[in-house]
Amino acid sequence: MAKIGFIGTGIMGQPMAANLQKAGHQLFLSEHHGKAPAELIAAGAVALANPQQVAQEAEFIIVMVPDTPQVDDVLFRADGVAAGLSPNKVVIDMSSISPTATKAFAAKINATGAQYLDAPVSGGEVGAKAGTLSIMVGGEPQTFERALSLFQSMGKNITLVGGNGDGQTAKVANQIIVALNIQAVAEALLFASKNGADPAKVREALMGGFASSKILEVHGERMIKGTFDPGFRINLHQKDLNLALAGAKELGINLPNTAGTQQVFSTCTAIGGGNWDHSALIKGLEHMANFSIRDK
Repeated sequence: MAKIGFIGTGIMGQPMAANLQKAGHQLFLSEHHGKAPAELIAAGAVALANPQQVAQEAEFIIVMVPDTPQVDDVLFRADGVAAGLSPNKVVIDMSSISPTATKAFAAKINATGAQYLDAPVSGGEVGAKAGTLSIMVGGEPQTFERALSLFQSMGKNITLVGGNGDGQTAKVANQIIVALNIQAVAEALLFASKNGADPAKVREALMGGFASSKILEVHGERMIKGTFDPGFRINLHQKDLNLALAGAKELGINLPNTAGTQQVFSTCTAIGGGNWDHSALIKGLEHMANFSIRDK
């Protein structure tokens, strides 16, 4: 049994933390931004006042918050994680944030004698609940080995990509692929429906060919049924594509299709859809076309 601090028990974090509890680990939670989930407390988690106290109690400190500024705050505020660290503790950031900032955060944590892993995840709320997340890790191999059993309680496809920052780089690459695939499926279904075909039947036909994909299977069905309750919100995917585009600017490369998909997400946000599931990207295309595949 490990003593694990878990900071960030939202849509993704709470089921991830619950899976660690089911594996027999002791959790310590921070209430610096609100009450800890009652379900985790009932299962034995200990609520503490701030991240510093969590870091003092735990061997591993996992952070799962929305964006780069929140990770910075949790780690380096006056009563943050860094203030409670001692040598050989391990900080694991499972948020999806800037690779450049991650390298800076890792350097500061490693300088304390603790170790740092960036370990963003893919798989959404469904994967978090099922314990089947893909986990992309950046850090030292020996630190990865220390944390591997924790990752195995939360995910199935677990890869040490390289050094600090490489896990976040892999996650940004993942989000580019997912976003562009969502747009491809949405454009195809919009084209088919506008041309008079039944989009559900078109999807069924495509599932048996080279165009088949998880996005077509899961998000294609959501597009057809109009079930856009968030598993992964548009505004969070926009954040990830902003990381991709900012990184591309730093590297002097062009990501034209990523930029185009971001524009469609921006259309969704403009019509009030920032909190829709990212499969609702099709609603941005429908808005521009003044046509809905669900109105036939």
